[in-house]
Parts: sequence; C-alpha cells; structure tokens
Amino acid sequence: MAATIAPTTPAGAAGLAALLKDPARAVAAFDFDGTLAPIVPDPDRARAHPGVLSALARLAPRLAAVAVVTGRPAATAVRLAGFAGAPGLEHLTVLGHYGLERWDAATGELSAPPEHPGITALRTELPALLAAAPAGTWLEDKGRALAVHTRRAAEPDAALAALDAPLRAAAARHGLAVEPGRMVLELRPPGMDKGVALTSFLREREAATVLFAGDDLGDVAAYDAVDALRATERVDALLVCSAPTTGEPPVRALADRADLIVPGPEGVVALLDALADALG
Repeated sequence: MAATIAPTTPAGAAGLAALLKDPARAVAAFDFDGTLAPIVPDPDRARAHPGVLSALARLAPRLAAVAVVTGRPAATAVRLAGFAGAPGLEHLTVLGHYGLERWDAATGELSAPPEHPGITALRTELPALLAAAPAGTWLEDKGRALAVHTRRAAEPDAALAALDAPLRAAAARHGLAVEPGRMVLELRPPGMDKGVALTSFLREREAATVLFAGDDLGDVAAYDAVDALRATERVDALLVCSAPTTGEPPVRALADRADLIVPGPEGVVALLDALADALG
C-alpha cells in the first residue's frame, strides 16, 4: 500500500489513514479537465480518461460521496465523462461553473441560477475586444461564463499577458470575476469558487475526511478551503496535484502544497484503483 499511495507530508499521511479507517465519512472530489480528463486543444473534444468510470464505480460506494467540482457547465461535464446512468455512481454530484450549477446522479436533475447580466452584456462586447488579439486566440462560451483561450496562439503566454489588462477591465465594468488558468482567462460571476462550493458540499455530507485532486489555478481556492477546514474543523485531508504529462511543469501553486503528486489523469485513475483495492 505504502508503495502505491505515498503522501509526502504528515498531513497527507494522516488524511490517507483517516480515509482508509472510516471511508463512510470521507468525500472524494475532483476537478475535471487535467484531472479526470486529459487537456486537449479543443475543449469540446475532451473526454474522461478511459479508466475513470470503472475506478470511480469501484471506490464511490465505499465513501460518503464523490463530487466533481469544475468550471465547466455541469451538464457538459456529465456528457463528456459519461456519468449519467453509470453503475456505481448513483450518488455522484457534479458542481459545475465553480459551484453555481449542481447535477445529482440520483435524480438526474440540474439546478442553476439565472444567467448573470454581466455575462449577457460581455458576450456581445468580447468579439470586438478580441478582434486585435493574436492569431490563435479564441472564445469559449460556457453559458454562465466566458473563457478566452490562447493555447493555439504561436506564443500562448505572451498572448495571455497582452489580454490580461483589457479583459480584467471589461470584467470589472460588468461586475464579473476573472479566473486565470493555463493559457486561459475565464470571466464569470463573482461570489462562488471551488473552495466555497467544496466547503458547502463537505458540510452538507458531514465529512470527516476529504480527498481533493486538481491541476490548475482554479483549484487553488479548493486547496485553500481544505487547509482552512484542516485548521478550524479538524477535517483530515489528502490534497492531490495532477501534474501534466506533456512536458509542461505542474502549477506550482498546487504542486508546492500538495500531499501527493500524480502523473495526470492516468495517475488519478491509478490512485482511485489503489484506494479501492485497499478498501477491499
């Protein structure tokens, strides 16, 4: 067991031990892109790693709950992962748009607030703002959020840096928050992030232990929330960083704080299988 799952911090080792000792009070939560699904140039072509469904189905029945906390629309994550009707995942919850949306596998129901008026207005303005952007820059309309990607540009980081100030100014005009990520800036409604969403879900499930896995800057808020729960509510935790396998370095804001680093979605699947094996 130690050779398969080996947290590098005392807090992570305690979190793993607590999960294995009392899985019925543990929640496992995951980001989607880069964690359960490989990063691809076109987000519409993303799919969960082939081993995700079977690994989650083995582990989920032993835990209090399993959640996916993603910046994607909840319905999109459900479709791309094939979660709907998947055996063993009847109690899965998908918290989409950083927690603004919620999909429950038990009912198949999706709950969501009305669209923020700032998103409606910015959807009209952004094409003109991006007209002079470097070639390869493109806009992803997520419905309740708008994401500007530069991954396809010749110099993605330079393109993102050039867009940072004008996009932040546009977001401020419309009362929106800006969520940075790898080669992407996402404009979305304020007041909700993965940390707020995860904290609320853990309290709802009265979790004593949490495993959270993420890969990008949007997951820092979830790390912050878990650390706060460790300090104030004595929640045990295992923080996992899903590191890129493409030669890119991991996001240091996660890797430097993680209890365990795994090689991308394949490593996440191996971790889930190892936990399921350990729980029998």
